[in-house]
Amino acid sequence: MSLLPHDHPERFALAEEVHARPPEPMPMPARATYLALLVDVDEREHEAAHLARLCERYAVAGPARDATHFSARLGGLRLKWERHGEFSSWTLVAPGEERTPFAEPAASLLPEGWLRGLPGLTLMSAHATLVEAPAQLPDDAELARHFEDHLVVGAETADGDAQVYTDFRIHGDGCSRFLLLGRRGLQPRAAGRLVQRLFEIEAYRMMALLALPIARRQAPRIVAIEKALATLTDGIARDEGADEALLHDLTRLAAEVESGLAASQFRFGACRAYAELVRTRIAELRETRIAGLSTIGGFMGRRFEPAVATVLTVSSRLHDLSERVAQASALLSTRVDIARERQNQALLASMNRRARLQLRLQQTVEGLSVAAIAYYLVGLVGYVAKGVKAGGLKLDPELTMGLSVPLVAGLVYLSLRRARRHFVEEAD
Repeated sequence: MSLLPHDHPERFALAEEVHARPPEPMPMPARATYLALLVDVDEREHEAAHLARLCERYAVAGPARDATHFSARLGGLRLKWERHGEFSSWTLVAPGEERTPFAEPAASLLPEGWLRGLPGLTLMSAHATLVEAPAQLPDDAELARHFEDHLVVGAETADGDAQVYTDFRIHGDGCSRFLLLGRRGLQPRAAGRLVQRLFEIEAYRMMALLALPIARRQAPRIVAIEKALATLTDGIARDEGADEALLHDLTRLAAEVESGLAASQFRFGACRAYAELVRTRIAELRETRIAGLSTIGGFMGRRFEPAVATVLTVSSRLHDLSERVAQASALLSTRVDIARERQNQALLASMNRRARLQLRLQQTVEGLSVAAIAYYLVGLVGYVAKGVKAGGLKLDPELTMGLSVPLVAGLVYLSLRRARRHFVEEAD
């Protein structure tokens, strides 16, 4: 019985993660093939099924349904499959040396057509050959036999136990080539780690450079936006009164910049991450220069790093444009808001003037209303007086009407004034 509290649900999966992708040992001589395929999410079940059929053919248990890595021995071939964030990798290792350089790679031991049936798009593929190092360094003729007439780079690695040569070219079979010359002190696991690092350098380099075409497409667009922004900013500075039109144009520019950011930032961020992985893998090689050859780190510094710098520069320019457009929009919006406030103040002042005029007109009408109402009431008093006189009382209707005029007018005036005061109090 365990003496510990309950385990976190992910405890064992996280603990095993650091042991999930060990390199395949490579005893000399040996051959290896590596493929990096971009596989869509909806193709992953097809990928797993394709691998399961291969395992079934060799009577080997296939990977679990939710597995992200798998390795097995298929006859004389060792296969390792890994599912990364954006791509899947396949490593094939076979013992023995080829009679002709790179003519019988490890992939040739697979059933015919099996590799071609893998789902996804091939981004990187490479062959590696590990043989015992001769007494003398290979000369130009020997290197040309392996790499044709291409420029070869190389270095000593593994604390001097191995020499690595490559041209980083895609040859006629669609694969890059790595030649490793190992001394007797090179252990199989150390050789496996070395080959894995070389393969990963090339795979991560290609993954990083997926951002380069996007950066090249974005560059002319950025230049056009920068020119348009300079024109609009100049228009803001001149203050020619077309603020609404300028704000509309700035909004359109902001939408273009945000569209460019949305379309590119994931790829640009991935480029940054993959480039760092390339640098880390190169540093792990601990290269020692071979006379007359450029090291892998030196080659990447001249050929790979400028491309990464281009991508990062375009990304930085896009972010800078976004900030500049936002600042110009904020400045212009503030000026438009101030102008609108002035218009609103002028409108309120005009409304106040109209209200005062209406009040004066109302007071004038109120005076006329007092006279009109008093006239009608005095008329009613006259009718009453005439009726009373006809009833037999001695009453002069004209005198009664004349005497009632001040009283009736005063009562009407006081009533209207009281009603107006009541309405004002209710409004307040």
